[in-house]
Amino acid sequence: MALDFLAGCVGGAAGVLVGHPFDTVKVRLQVQSVEKPLYRGTFHCFQSIIKQETVFGLYKGIGSPMMGLTFINALVFGVQGNTIRALGKDTPMNQFMAGSAAGAIQCVICCPMELAKTRMQLQGTGEYKLKTRTYKNSLDCLAKIYQQEGLRGINKGMVSTLIRETPSFGFYFLTYDCLTRSLGCEPEDNFVVPKLLLAGGMSGIVSWLSTYPVDVIKSRLQADGVRGVEQYNGILDCVRKSYQMEGWRVFTRGLTSTLLRAFPVNAATFATVTIFLMYMRSEEVMTECETALPQPSSL
Repeated sequence: MALDFLAGCVGGAAGVLVGHPFDTVKVRLQVQSVEKPLYRGTFHCFQSIIKQETVFGLYKGIGSPMMGLTFINALVFGVQGNTIRALGKDTPMNQFMAGSAAGAIQCVICCPMELAKTRMQLQGTGEYKLKTRTYKNSLDCLAKIYQQEGLRGINKGMVSTLIRETPSFGFYFLTYDCLTRSLGCEPEDNFVVPKLLLAGGMSGIVSWLSTYPVDVIKSRLQADGVRGVEQYNGILDCVRKSYQMEGWRVFTRGLTSTLLRAFPVNAATFATVTIFLMYMRSEEVMTECETALPQPSSL
């Protein structure tokens, strides 16, 4: 169990490294001003960041998801596994319920982590360029938010994160379970790795599609107040104002970069977990496909 957990952590770290540039683009697109948009789309955003901030600009705020990775994996795998055992039967519905439970509980770490990530990704760019460099790193960001706003400040966006993560993880585990069953995922299959890569990547895409509009609202709430004045009084107020100003398309902002990120992140996570386990267990036969179950990025 400890080895599986360690493999999950290593694989999750690989997923963060692959997927963080896409996440930076997603956040920039989600929160940019509608009156003075900086980016015309996903690829223009990529080009602009690299041109103005070098490739390292794509990795702004990566410290926060890296820091929370171990704890998130521990919660997700621990809660999901124990919930399945408590339910007594491995069925698709139980997979959804166990995944939802894991998604809900890991919000305790996920919300502050994503708050710091979002603030770091926005710092010193575009409409925030005139601001002085407030945060040195993710830890400094959380510490300063706590000093100024207390626990409520570092948990900003918790409700929207909970609304996003609970069904999202449920759909992830449900999709993964259904795909591995339908693809005939067996350890002795010569194509088991491509099949699981496909299952993991598609599960990540489905999980994002299931709750993406909520992610847009979450990003806007967590970025709110960075300019000095808060625009939104809560989730419903953010939904109403965003829709009034930009229409329904606002809830799909950054979706392209998110979907481009979802598949390779889960593929990288799984590949790393598999290689790690193959190296550590060269004498052991893996008896279950879910031994190397990938963790989606929230991530």
